[in-house]
Amino acid sequence: MHVFYLHGFASSAQSKKAAYFAGQLRPYGVSLRCPDFNEPDFASLTVTRMLDQLAQELSTLDRAPVVLIGSSLGAVVAIHSAARLPDRIDRLILLAPAVTFPGDADRVLGAERLRAWQAKGTIDVFHYAYGEHRALNYAFHEDALRYDAMAAEIGQPTIVFQGRRDQAVDYRAVERFAAARPNVVLTLVDDDHQLMASLSEIWTETARFLKLT
Repeated sequence: MHVFYLHGFASSAQSKKAAYFAGQLRPYGVSLRCPDFNEPDFASLTVTRMLDQLAQELSTLDRAPVVLIGSSLGAVVAIHSAARLPDRIDRLILLAPAVTFPGDADRVLGAERLRAWQAKGTIDVFHYAYGEHRALNYAFHEDALRYDAMAAEIGQPTIVFQGRRDQAVDYRAVERFAAARPNVVLTLVDDDHQLMASLSEIWTETARFLKLT
C-alpha cells in the first residue's frame, strides 16, 4: 500500500507525528510519504494547491491501495481528496480534522482581524515548523470557502481520532461529521489538538485498521 501523511496548517512534513508514523510503519516495510505543503512558499498556500499537489503525486504511483493519514487541515485535504478520487483512495485516518474550516474563521481569528486580513491582503501567522511568523495571502481564505468538509461525500472506510480538550477543533462538530457517515468510526480521547499523548492508542487502532497485526 501507499501511505501518505498530510500535515496540518503551519506545520511541515517533518512534524513529530509524521516522524512517529514513519517509525511505526517502517518495520512492516511501508514507507510513509509526506508531501510538503509549504512548497513553493507558505504565503501562496491554498487548499486547492494542496489537493492538486497530492493528486499529482498520486498520479506517479502504481495502483496499489492509497491510505491517507491527515492531521487538522491535512485531514480536510484527505476528506476532499477521497471525495474527488474515490477509486484511487482506499481508506482514511483523520486526526483532529478541522471539519468546520473555514466557516469558523470568525471564531478563530475574530471578525475584526478577518476584515483586516482582507483589507491588507496578507496576515502574519506563527509557523511552527519555521519557528517564526510568516505572511499568508488572503487568497488562502477565499479559496477555502470553496470547500465544505461537512458536506463532502466519502465512502471509504475511515477512522477518526479527536481530543475532547481540543481548543482548535470542536469535538462536537467532529461527532456530527462522523454520525452522518456509517463508514466513519470516531474515537474521542482525553487530549488536545496535537494528540501527542494519544499516539500509542492511535497507532494500535491504525495498525488494526490497516491489517498490519
